[in-house]
Amino acid sequence: MQEKKNIVVPGRPKKRLFLGLLLGATALWAVVLYALWSIMQPGLAALATWLPAVVGGVFAALIGLVLLGILNIVLAINQLPFLRLCQKQSYALINALFPWAVRLGRPFGIKRRQLEGSFIAVSNVLFQRQHIQVPADRLLVVTPHCLQLATCPRKITRDPHNCQQCGGCDIGALVALADEMGFHFFVATGGTLARQIVYTTRPQAVLAIACERDLMSGIQDVYPLPAVGVLNIRPNGPCYNTHVDVAAVRRELEQIILPGTAHPRTQKEAILGPMQRKEDDD
Repeated sequence: MQEKKNIVVPGRPKKRLFLGLLLGATALWAVVLYALWSIMQPGLAALATWLPAVVGGVFAALIGLVLLGILNIVLAINQLPFLRLCQKQSYALINALFPWAVRLGRPFGIKRRQLEGSFIAVSNVLFQRQHIQVPADRLLVVTPHCLQLATCPRKITRDPHNCQQCGGCDIGALVALADEMGFHFFVATGGTLARQIVYTTRPQAVLAIACERDLMSGIQDVYPLPAVGVLNIRPNGPCYNTHVDVAAVRRELEQIILPGTAHPRTQKEAILGPMQRKEDDD
């Protein structure tokens, strides 16, 4: 019975949870800016009679832009026409306001993991609505080390092809998928190594496999690089012998990889390709 309590299977995070807290955070900032403007008004008026109106207009415009960004997100999520000119701004908005959404959710008993899952769902929808497609060799897929079987003696963090593809975990299936389609695949032990991998491979897009916390921080770390997240499955609790729905990963890859660029690659090309490109550039 105790083991069942530790099982974590990703469900369908509610996107409206994050959007609701975004609106709450925006309302909070509107109150703060209004209070600040009220305090500043006498001093501004002493400098120039028109200055309070200008500052108030700037504050109002800022809140208006944030509300426009949230409206754009709502339209995108509901598969309605939205302002494509504001795509990047909307993406930046959810990254900037997430810490405030977390603070706002605490008094209401909203767990951080719930909010992180909602954040990822919203971020993924924005990614998909941008119809981002890149060549296979400019796509990076990163997964955490916990996807490897804990008892496996093979070292795969620098070279996933050290995996013997025994079927004991999902690493072998992902390596085979990388060889089949031609994208770069790496296993990271933490955020520092993951950022180093992104710097080395210089991808045009990233697909990350991890838990809610790591996906959220990873998406924010690589911004403005477009990234899509796939939640892992934790039958043994977090960070230990995790799994991933390989079929779901394939579906995401088929949408991201530019048609005609997916091709089989040798093991050497899969690992040394980005490293060699970096050396040539240097």
